[in-house]
This record gives sequence, structure tokens and C-alpha cells, in this order.
Amino acid sequence: MKPKIARLSSEAQKKSRPSALRGESAREIKGFSRKKTKILAVGDIHGDTGLVQKLAEQAKKENVDLVILSGDLTFIEQSTKNLLGPFAKAKKQILIIPGNHESPATTSFLAEMYAPYSKNIHGYSFIKNDLGIFGAGTADMGIHMIKDSEIFDLLKKGNSKIKNLPKKIMVTHMHPRGSKSEFSGFRGSKAIAKAIKEFKPDIAIFSHIHEAGGLQEKIGKTKLINVSRKPKIFEV
Repeated sequence: MKPKIARLSSEAQKKSRPSALRGESAREIKGFSRKKTKILAVGDIHGDTGLVQKLAEQAKKENVDLVILSGDLTFIEQSTKNLLGPFAKAKKQILIIPGNHESPATTSFLAEMYAPYSKNIHGYSFIKNDLGIFGAGTADMGIHMIKDSEIFDLLKKGNSKIKNLPKKIMVTHMHPRGSKSEFSGFRGSKAIAKAIKEFKPDIAIFSHIHEAGGLQEKIGKTKLINVSRKPKIFEV
């Protein structure tokens, strides 16, 4: 008489298998959340507190997870009042970079003032769920100009911390060289175009050229969105 062999139920068999064999993604195995992140992105606010209030109300109504401000928060640093406060009051996480109208120091000051809801990602990164966001602000023109090569170095530094995440967003103030925003007559940044090709973010957010707000296009597999005074809500 053959001995009886105990058999596990199909559900128990699934649970007894190593996680890698249960059809789970690498993201789940490494502890990444598969939840989508809802984002509101805009640039070139230029001290318009009325616009900020409307955007904060929209962020709350739309239940966004992150607010990205892609530079030129001020108009020649005349005032920093009520630029981040309404978003912080709505308990929204805010990511900012400097434009060519405010210095990196002013941007850091704003981020510290509204911490923990705000963070300056000029040369740094931020992680939400399985999404990494990195950035570099300022421009090769204006009162706070920096060299184009320095923009690339800052983007490289920020990307280094999140380069292995499944999804990435790159945030700059300037537009990349060869993009549609150049119709304005202002040439884009070679460094930003290089960063897109090398770091391959899923989405590149920028502003700087007001007339180009709302333009979308692609470089390779990267979706480019100019959010200059044209807020964009999307999920990643």
C-alpha cells in the first residue's frame, strides 16, 4: 500500500513559492509601490499670488499628490510672499527649482520656510512611490545665469540617486535644444537635450518660454511638456 502524500491546496502552493515565482514584479519584490502619482506642474508664476491660490484650490480639488514648480517663482525676487504657502496649507508636497528670476539661495530659503511640504530639487531628487524626480533650474541667461555645462552636472547629480527607479521625471527651467519651444527665437539648452538622451526620463518638465506654454512633443521615448503658465495635471 502506497503511503499517502499530503497535497497543498492550489492557494497554499502559490503562497509557498518564492516571491520571484509568483508573478510579482521587480518593483514589488524591492518594495516599490505600484500606485500611480498624480502631479500638477506649472512654471513662470512670477509672483502671481492670485494664480497660486487658484492652483492650490485645483490641487486640492483634483487630489494631486505632488506640485512641481519649474522656476521663475518670483519676478526679479521682488516678493516671495504667498508663493508656496497656499499649497502647504492644502498639505500638498511641493517640489521647486530656481528660474532665472530668483537665485538658488532664494529657492532654498522658500523650501526651508515651508518644510516639510516643500523641497528644492536643484541638483537633488525626490522619491514618491516608484517614481523618482530630479531637477536643475536657472538658465544660461538672466540675472542668475549659470553655464550650460553646470546644468548638466546638476542633473547628473540628481539622477544618480534615482537612476534605478522604474519611472523618472526630469524638471528644468530651460527648454532643451531642438525642442518646439525654440520657435520663440530663444535657443534651448544643449545640456538638457544631452541629459534627456543619457538619463532617459519618462517625462521632462520645463517652462521659461511663456508663449510655448502647453506645447508637448517627444525626444526618443521621453515626453516633453512645457508648463509655462499653463498648468498640467497628469499621472505617472
